[in-house]
Amino acid sequence: MKISPLQIGNLEIKVPIIQGGMGIGVSLSRLAAAVAEEGGMGIISGAQIGFREPDFLTNSKEANIRALKKEIKKARELSPNGVIGLNLMVAMNNYREMVDAAVESGIDAIISGAGLPTSLPKLVKGSNTKIAPIVSSGKAARLMCKLWDERYSYVPDFIVVEGPKAGGHLGFHLEDILEGKESSLEDILKDVIEIAKQYEKKYQVKIPVIAAGGIYTGKDIGKFLKLGASGVQMGTRFIGTEECDADIKYKESFVKCSKEDIQIIKSPVGLPGRAIKNQFIEKVTNEKEKVDKCFGCLRKCDPNNTIYCISRALINAVEGNVDEGVLFTGSNGYRIDKIVTVKELMQELIREVADYE
Repeated sequence: MKISPLQIGNLEIKVPIIQGGMGIGVSLSRLAAAVAEEGGMGIISGAQIGFREPDFLTNSKEANIRALKKEIKKARELSPNGVIGLNLMVAMNNYREMVDAAVESGIDAIISGAGLPTSLPKLVKGSNTKIAPIVSSGKAARLMCKLWDERYSYVPDFIVVEGPKAGGHLGFHLEDILEGKESSLEDILKDVIEIAKQYEKKYQVKIPVIAAGGIYTGKDIGKFLKLGASGVQMGTRFIGTEECDADIKYKESFVKCSKEDIQIIKSPVGLPGRAIKNQFIEKVTNEKEKVDKCFGCLRKCDPNNTIYCISRALINAVEGNVDEGVLFTGSNGYRIDKIVTVKELMQELIREVADYE
């Protein structure tokens, strides 16, 4: 299969791969820049990005904004001509301020999920920043396009369609995932492409639709490109790279884990998630953990009732304290068997797509 660049407005991504945003701290400037240098779109995760700042515990809001600007600047220095994007969760308490900081820093694109980014066009108005919602159904895609069209006379610059095999928080009901009743990425992608076509016709623009969730090999990429996707988003696969910003113990957890170690968990914010089973997951499944410090990171989280602090669990994991943290993963995380460079991984994926028929 011949690979065509992913064109998002005036942005050209030579290899149609978007590296998924992984927080807290799993995909920062080093990983994002490495992917961008190989022709993909590198993504920085904005989730609690300031966790290494000295005043994070006492002033997390300002620490996050400061760190975000630093990471975008570092990524630009490492990849001056690459395409760098940002993943921001709508559920964050400081969402608006983080968008402002990213736009001010000249970020190329913002991808938003964990809620519907209803006000995003207004927040990036007047900038060159491209914006995309993450959707898990045709219904959500139709709602976002209709809302942005009616409120702002704007349509998404691209749409990321995340299926049920993704890592992290999932946009599906827990019962549906456990019972296997959720729609497949293939079916959701087809629905979203049809909705995008309606608005492409109205606005006379191309709205690339990006497939995400469980995509692991070049063969997977080829399959979804053949189904009509303009590109793919891959997160978990990039954890197994030298440039991934997480601690080596975090990466080694993926190399060591088996298919049976990956399970669906209940997040403190009420969403199902997919993670590697470990001591921490077993402990909080049976008993509520005391939350001594609330970071005020997510709007829907109540520190008095939450089963554990998601920020602390994710920070523990990325810093290498893997037995006391949460390691989110896509369904294929167990297939990572070694740590390679981003260059090696991208070249392997490109070869596999080229061989796909």
